[in-house]
Amino acid sequence: MEKIQLGKTDMMVSEIAFGGASISGEGAGYGFGLISESDAISLLHEAKDLGINIFDSAPIYGFGLSEKRMGKAFKAMRDDVYLVSKSGIDWHDNKRVNLTNDPKVTQKMLEQSLRDFQTDMIDIFMIHWPDERVDIRRPLEVLAKAKEQGKIRHVGLCNSNEEDLVKSQEILSVDVVQSEFNFFNTKASEALGSFLDNKIGSFMSWGTLDKGIMTGKHKKNQHYDESDCRRGAVWWKQEEVNKKIDQIEKLRPYVETRGHSLIEFALGYNLSHDFLGCALVGSKNSKQLQSTIKAYENRVSAEDIQAILSDYENS
Repeated sequence: MEKIQLGKTDMMVSEIAFGGASISGEGAGYGFGLISESDAISLLHEAKDLGINIFDSAPIYGFGLSEKRMGKAFKAMRDDVYLVSKSGIDWHDNKRVNLTNDPKVTQKMLEQSLRDFQTDMIDIFMIHWPDERVDIRRPLEVLAKAKEQGKIRHVGLCNSNEEDLVKSQEILSVDVVQSEFNFFNTKASEALGSFLDNKIGSFMSWGTLDKGIMTGKHKKNQHYDESDCRRGAVWWKQEEVNKKIDQIEKLRPYVETRGHSLIEFALGYNLSHDFLGCALVGSKNSKQLQSTIKAYENRVSAEDIQAILSDYENS
């Protein structure tokens, strides 16, 4: 898999990053169904063997389980992979989720992620979500100190906005931003404005396949098991999902006429944007992972993306 320099960092990363929510398994939190620890570790090793070298996680993925599994998988090959995690979404003993950028929580979550990853340094550590109660500069002061101490290699902001990015420059250089970006959601290219236009840093897209919708394999009113966060989530409204499925079915013939699959279109769509460094894609088993790699290798070209979109919009 082709490696690219991630923004102004010295990291040469694969254009596909592994999304760690997919290996949360029975841990619950933000995850996508059951997967055993042994299967998760085997899958992570397979992803690395296939050329993926950047692995993204967060404490809320399985309430720490995703990070623990990555730690076990890569302990003996730590120098061969880049690990990404975040602070800002912790939880109480009853698993009630709490969004906070309180600096004390930021410090606590960083130290816990270091333990769960079984490492003394995290390659990219991000603030997971904006917190209107806390000035972004306060948790960034914690991360700036951690960077000086060698606990963090690069600092990033996730799901951020241009205002916080401007404020962040008073504390340190934010090297990476991460946000949802896909065929259905391009708001990040507007919300992050000059950060992307001026190439101050690099962009990682989550939701690249829109939680599977972009593969064309989702069914209307689909059932999800109890360990899948899409079951009952307030942000997974079935009416909206059904509308997206209809749009995908409308798009499908224009993609397939050019000899491509929908997942090849999805990856090509994201990677055709110059500001994007790498696209996060989660896999729950070897078949899904192999499908992602094959789609990456046969992704739709930027030229064909434009032709497909033109046909779709004029239909």
